[in-house]
Amino acid sequence: MQKTSASTWTWFLIPSIIGVFLFMIPIKYDGEWVVPIAILANWLAGIVTPFITWVAVAVLLIAAAGSVFMLFVPKKESTERGFWENLFGVTPFWTVVRVIGAIFAVMTAFQLGPEAIWSGGTGGLLLDPAEGLVTFLFTIFVFAGLLLPLLMNFGLLEFFGTMMVKIMRPLFKLPGRSSIDALASWVGDGTIGVLLTDKQYREGHYTKKEASIIATTFSVVSITFSIVIIGTVGMSAYFLPFYGTVVLTGLILALIMPRIYPLSRKKQEYADGRPFTGEEEKVPAGYNSFTHGLENALTKAHANRDIGKTLKDGMKNVLDMWFGVIPVVMAFGTIALIVAEYTSFFQIIGKPFEPYLALLQIPEAAAAAPLMIVGFADMFLPSILAAGTIVSEVTLFTVAVISVVQLIYMSEVGGLILGSKIPVNFFELFVIFLLRTVIALPIVALIAHMLF
Repeated sequence: MQKTSASTWTWFLIPSIIGVFLFMIPIKYDGEWVVPIAILANWLAGIVTPFITWVAVAVLLIAAAGSVFMLFVPKKESTERGFWENLFGVTPFWTVVRVIGAIFAVMTAFQLGPEAIWSGGTGGLLLDPAEGLVTFLFTIFVFAGLLLPLLMNFGLLEFFGTMMVKIMRPLFKLPGRSSIDALASWVGDGTIGVLLTDKQYREGHYTKKEASIIATTFSVVSITFSIVIIGTVGMSAYFLPFYGTVVLTGLILALIMPRIYPLSRKKQEYADGRPFTGEEEKVPAGYNSFTHGLENALTKAHANRDIGKTLKDGMKNVLDMWFGVIPVVMAFGTIALIVAEYTSFFQIIGKPFEPYLALLQIPEAAAAAPLMIVGFADMFLPSILAAGTIVSEVTLFTVAVISVVQLIYMSEVGGLILGSKIPVNFFELFVIFLLRTVIALPIVALIAHMLF
């Protein structure tokens, strides 16, 4: 291993330690265990609450107008496209999505048109200035965009990536560096995991298959939100067995999902078309996993000493997230919530789950069946609906766990994935959601019967 200066060690250690603390170490704050990045986001949200709705509407309108304008601007070669062209120069389909998101935002902010669009259970749920997802995403994106480089740019991923490859590759078909993504999701928040995965994919560190697997398998909601879920169904006393079941089921699904359709069909090639060779994961002669990972990390840290450039890239990240992701969340999230709130669509397509739940001896199967599907719109809906209609502890426990391990829901993680460059489409997300539900139910039902 080559000799390294003390300053390079400092550039590797200090930013990486700060990044791990901010994104991965829960601390007790106001009686709850949360990661510091969430505390920062909530602090900023408290400051901007009085006007955040109007900022959101303005950003959504700019995103829509900019994309429509770019449709009529002559296209340049991708290698010549500047930041603003990449920001607004999306396909006609995504331009339409951005326009729909802007229209929904305006209708919700001014309560115009049909109440189904702007009510508290649909558009209003997303755009609420105090607790709405869209407004929360504005604040979390500020800190995620500016601070994610602490995890990405100073060698942490290179260090752990080399050491973890012997675990992640055979078990989950993933590179070792994805262990940081997975940990950031499980301990921090699923949105952070998606953003980190998208950035790594665009920079050529993950193949299409790897990015798809990470985003749809490890982008789990935070421990804090899981506490809210189990509390909603009135079973807070069972949090430890509940979260233990979530972890066990999540790991089993992580072993299975990459090996079946649609994730198994994804191409092992990078965003720029390069094929995966595996050469980058081999340890050179004279090194072991630790020393090779450390040298890679120090090389990365040495190349990223320019704080100004890091901050500039961070601000670009923030704008990219604001203009690229939030319109998709607003559009798809509102539509999904309208369908869940005002139609019987989820009740109808949830019917096939009734005999399956009965086979697993889940009480109140008829009432629980639609809840197996409605979580695709929003992860909170199954627990809210179950709390008002279901009495059985076995069923309440099952609904709570399933709502978390389903993982894909359009009001957040699903919308974020669709708004990112990760190559998973809407149909594939729905298939993954269904498969996760079908596979998880026997595991969760078995544990629920053992507990109650």
